[in-house]
Amino acid sequence: MKTLAAVIDEGSTELELRELEVDEPGFGEVHVKFVASGLCHSDYHFIDGVLGGRTPIVLGHEGAGIVESVGPGVTRLQPGDHVVGSFVPTCGACRYCATGRSSLCDMAADTMNGTFPDGRFRYHDAQGRDYGSLCMLGTFSERATVMERSMIKIDPWIPLEVAVLVGCGVPTGWGTATEAGAVHVGDTVVVYGIGGIGINAIQGAAFAGAKFVVAVDPVEFKRETALKLGATHAFASAEEAAARVHELTWGQGADQALVTVGVVDEKVVGDAFDIVGKGGTVVITGLGAPEDRTVHVSGAVMTKWEKTIKGSMFGTLNPHHDIIKLLRLYDSGHLKLDELATRHYRLDQINQGYADLKAGKIIRGVILHGN
Repeated sequence: MKTLAAVIDEGSTELELRELEVDEPGFGEVHVKFVASGLCHSDYHFIDGVLGGRTPIVLGHEGAGIVESVGPGVTRLQPGDHVVGSFVPTCGACRYCATGRSSLCDMAADTMNGTFPDGRFRYHDAQGRDYGSLCMLGTFSERATVMERSMIKIDPWIPLEVAVLVGCGVPTGWGTATEAGAVHVGDTVVVYGIGGIGINAIQGAAFAGAKFVVAVDPVEFKRETALKLGATHAFASAEEAAARVHELTWGQGADQALVTVGVVDEKVVGDAFDIVGKGGTVVITGLGAPEDRTVHVSGAVMTKWEKTIKGSMFGTLNPHHDIIKLLRLYDSGHLKLDELATRHYRLDQINQGYADLKAGKIIRGVILHGN
């Protein structure tokens, strides 16, 4: 079956639309018609060179759609099911899945190269060249063949253009606060970077009962949005935030500092480490170039004040449980999703969408396929 897809090739600085052939679903796989795809900063890192992998590759790791057909061995899904893709597949059997840490599933170890566990590809062009699928999804395409283990069946009454947001940014941010950061009632939380992940760290911290939720971002629009979705304070710089947190906590410092900036560097990690007090936790969820060493802090202060620095993948959540849970929180009015999608785009407007993201004009952008 043919599909129109947005791809990145070696040396490209923009996504290109190409007609590709999609394989029929094999064992344990399903064929999905995507209705919506989310524009996430991680995909942009393939364009700006922060992340790298095999090219050409169909980008996109947030997608929501409808199952069109299933391959042999599929037991959880059937044609007509509404699904959301998880950029972290879960095998259910590896050491990490078996111990309740499915965000670290071994199956997701090398998803940036776009190959499936069998080492093959599911997208091809007319010349027979193979195209990878980012995170084994490749959602910047009208159709895709993906693993059943990467798809979560959702309640059919949830709009797919809304549900798409819980494939990555929402659970990653929410879990950064509620699970990795373990925010408790009365805590003081600082969030650095109010993009697609940071805004949901704000929501998660507020939902968990934090007394003060402090947003830090140089873009005024993002600070204003944070204040509407749970932040109690918002500042343009880390220095302004540090001074106010010192006052709010009577010099004790924050309980959690959540690093959700688009590109993590040494300064933001240092700012986060300095703003938390004794027993405080720094969670690093944002990405940087793998070769960059961005964590440089005083080991003596870490020891004497028992500070913790930790990383978090997918908000340390369980895709098959927490994606459904978050959508039901949306359904009950406890989680704001409609307010996150600043603008919708057609697939042929995808480069404009990423230009808007880079310029700080949107919190989340969503591609609507077939529009």
